[in-house]
Amino acid sequence: MIRGGRIVALCERNSLYFRFLSTCKIVEVGPRDGLQNEPNFVPTQAKLSLIDKLTGAGCKAIEVGAFVSPKWVPQMADSAEILDSLPVKEGVRYSCLVPNIEGMIRALEAKKSNNNNLPNEVAIFASASETFSQKNINCSIEESIERFIPVIDLCKEEEIPVRGYVSCVVGCPYEGRIEVDTVAKVSEKLVEMGCYEISLGDTIGIGTPNAIRDLLTAVKVSIPIKMLAVHFHDTYGQALANILEAIQHHDIEIIDSSISGLGGCPYANGASGNVATEDVVYMLEGMGIQTGIDLDKAVDAGNFISGVLNKQHSGSKVANAILARRNT
Repeated sequence: MIRGGRIVALCERNSLYFRFLSTCKIVEVGPRDGLQNEPNFVPTQAKLSLIDKLTGAGCKAIEVGAFVSPKWVPQMADSAEILDSLPVKEGVRYSCLVPNIEGMIRALEAKKSNNNNLPNEVAIFASASETFSQKNINCSIEESIERFIPVIDLCKEEEIPVRGYVSCVVGCPYEGRIEVDTVAKVSEKLVEMGCYEISLGDTIGIGTPNAIRDLLTAVKVSIPIKMLAVHFHDTYGQALANILEAIQHHDIEIIDSSISGLGGCPYANGASGNVATEDVVYMLEGMGIQTGIDLDKAVDAGNFISGVLNKQHSGSKVANAILARRNT
């Protein structure tokens, strides 16, 4: 009876908890993180149509491009054109990734010359793995953070919010498991520099709920929960379980996801795409947590870009189920 009573008490407590957690913010990373490694160049107009469909579905925070070297990431070479041509919707954050001050200057030039005054947010990135940092951006973790000081200083002058990414927060393709204290230290430095939000990325998707529990327990000691987002890849099919751990036991309210599960890491063999936006929305809405995203319209957006990429199926299980039902 005592054991049964504890189960009831826990269920009642969790039920009350979910009533308090009424909303989650979805950061849609498909147009940048999802498309950047596609082998064939995606037409600019197709990218614009995708972003328009995503905002039409209710997405309020979207990564739309990156001011990185076109030599290394040719898919993002049209980011300035994207910003200039976007059908902008009020209340939407249109973000671009910048790797260094050169990228930030290009982003600022685009912002001052385009018709939309975009981007209205930029994102920077650091790794919790020394080896991954060297392989990815040819410098140490400390050097990568130093590179972003002038970026953030310029953003402060221009009043542009800066979001920070930390990659390899659970594991690295070269080093294996990463210590949570290392993730916490990197995250703290980005906050101290001026990032308003920190996205914790399981780049190779090896995390399980226990690993996410340990990670968030360590990071939230020094960083307010309201500033933390989770960014999970679904390589081992654990992304939704990890998101549930993050929101249920750690009050995380910001989740990165990619339409149709697009994406992957070029430096991590076998790492599949991000968790699918459609799957995240379906789970959260089913729990009574509002996202502001229309699931059917999100499925349409994913179906559109899957067609552009000549993919036979969406990377979202929810989308595939809905599309199959529509066709019966």
